[in-house]
Parts: sequence; structure tokens; C-alpha cells
Amino acid sequence: MAGNNLQVTLPIIERSLAFFRPHHLELRRRLIKSFLSILVLSVIAYVFVEPIAAFLITPLKNASPLVDRLVYTNLPEAFLSYIKLAFMIGLGGSFPVILYQFWRFIGPGLNQDEKKLAVIVVFWATFLFAGGAAFALFAVLPRMLIYFMSYATPALTPLPKLGLYLTFIIRMMITFGLSFQIPFLMVMAGKADFVKAGYFRKKRYYFYAVIVVLAFMLTAGDFMATALLAVPLFGLYEAGIFLTALFSRRKKADTSS
Repeated sequence: MAGNNLQVTLPIIERSLAFFRPHHLELRRRLIKSFLSILVLSVIAYVFVEPIAAFLITPLKNASPLVDRLVYTNLPEAFLSYIKLAFMIGLGGSFPVILYQFWRFIGPGLNQDEKKLAVIVVFWATFLFAGGAAFALFAVLPRMLIYFMSYATPALTPLPKLGLYLTFIIRMMITFGLSFQIPFLMVMAGKADFVKAGYFRKKRYYFYAVIVVLAFMLTAGDFMATALLAVPLFGLYEAGIFLTALFSRRKKADTSS
């Protein structure tokens, strides 16, 4: 009896594997290309890692006259910090490539209008990610560092560590880059008729609470960083409501005409 069940089950498994094998191979090709993009950009970033690190350290030096250098306290720390910095730059720089490879993977199953929408998704998601990272670097971090360094005095000398500082900077840039996707995702949900602008408006304070919790988690529990992240996200959420309603009205006007 068990042998008969096995004879019935094996052909089913073989047919299932044959069905999924082309998709598996396609997914592997897309993942390999994404990985190669991260690797190549990381290597390029490592070639220029010292001037990049110096550029990222400049806001800290400008925040306090008591900081003229960073330190590292174990021998491989500087090397590993530069490796991590180069990798994070490669990962962030590969964001549009990863999105594009994802689109190419699902592209065969999309119609022409959906493919055009996918291109728009890749463009605006990349633009908002870059905008969020730039906002963090040039607008939020200088003010945050000035506040943190205000505790430094001639009697209390700051000795920031290279690895921890660079990790803090890159984490904040990636956090803001991902967080800036909020209005775009809201508009996409509205265009797909998943959610109406009125829903976002009605549930505003629930989403505000979620934003505060997420900002607290993304900034590793730093209250100052939480506030600096949550306040812009409130504005982005309101912008998302406005844009969702705007595109909904345009869609109704196009449909009626």
C-alpha cells in the first residue's frame, strides 16, 4: 500500500519541480545580478572609502570644536569599519538595480500597463530613497550632532569611535531613505483601489502612533533621533493623504470623461 502511494506521489513531485524549475533558475539569475551589483559598487566604494569617511566625519567635527579626530580601540576596527561602510554604500547604491531585477522577475506575468507602472515604481522609489538619505545627511544629522556634542566640555572630552560613528551615520541614512517611501506607498495603494484617502485621514492618529513606534525601533531607542525621524514622517504621511486624494480625483475625472 505504501509502495503504491509512493509511486503516485513521486510523479506529482517531479512534475511540480519541472514546473517551478524555470522560475527558480530565473530567480537565481536575478539574485546573482543583484549580488554582483552590490559587490562591484562596494569594491568601487572601498577604493574611495577614506575620502568618503572623511566627508561623513565632517559634520561631527563641525558640531564641536572639541572633536578633531576619531579613535579606534582595537587593531582591526578601522579596517572592518571601512569594509562595512563600503558594503553599505554598495547596498544603498544597488537599490535601483535590486528593484529593477525584481521587476524583471515578475515582468513576464504583467500586462503592458502594469509594466509601465513598475518602471514608475522603480524610479520614484529610488528618488525618494535618495531624497530621504540626503535629508538625513544634510538636514537632520548636523542638528542631531550639535545637540549630542553640546554635552562636551573641556572637562568632558568626547572620544567618538570610528566604527560606531560610521555605523550610526549609515543607519540613519538608510532609515530615512526607507521611511521616505511612505507617501509613495500610500499613493500606490490608492491608485490600486486598495485604500481610499478617507481611510488614511480617518485613521491618522493610529498611523501616527505606528510611526512613533517604528521610528523608535529604527533609531535603536534614541529619543532625539526618534523625534527627528517621526516629525518629518508625520509631514510625509499628510503629503501622502493629499496626493492619494489628488490622484483619486484625477482617476475619477478620467473615468467620467
